[in-house]
Amino acid sequence: MGRRSDHSREELEALILDAGQNLMAQVGFAHFSAREVAKRIGYSVGTIMHLFSSVDHLVLAINSRTFLLWTAWLEERLSGVSGNDRIYALVQGYFDFAAHHHNLWSAIYEHRLPADMAMPDAHNELRGCLMTLVEQEIAAVLPHVEQDEVARLARSLVASVHGHCAFALSGSFALLGEDAPLDLAMQRVIDTLRAQGAPSF
Repeated sequence: MGRRSDHSREELEALILDAGQNLMAQVGFAHFSAREVAKRIGYSVGTIMHLFSSVDHLVLAINSRTFLLWTAWLEERLSGVSGNDRIYALVQGYFDFAAHHHNLWSAIYEHRLPADMAMPDAHNELRGCLMTLVEQEIAAVLPHVEQDEVARLARSLVASVHGHCAFALSGSFALLGEDAPLDLAMQRVIDTLRAQGAPSF
């Protein structure tokens, strides 16, 4: 494996993030370690800390990459879909991404920033791509609603879908005797959009 002199800073950052995201996907947040990332790429932990300053910054960067992966996943599922089916595809895509990339998806919510560490603007921007996509789809079915309200509604609907998805993947819905959590989540979304005046649902 190449040593420090074999890669530029940008190449090394990409190498670390590729290995880190692969490790996160395999073992999850609870078993993630910068030491294992370093071992996989043939560099020292000190090199990783020099570039990312802390494990929290490294996990933050990996999770932000997951948001981009997630957004691309949803965009692919919306491709060629029209009308109300786009809302269905969006909710289905949320569940599917969480199921197919469970460790990456869970790491987003399991990682907590230290109290003295703010979310960098660059990461807020990367993560915002997902909500922008959701807002665009909601605005398309609620063209009469102001953008500020669309944004608030999008956050609320994502929270609702997330809760249903998390309950489904944790087995909590099964314990409650519910065997169609995706249908429940979709119905909550439809009910909300109808209440906001969506004419076609």
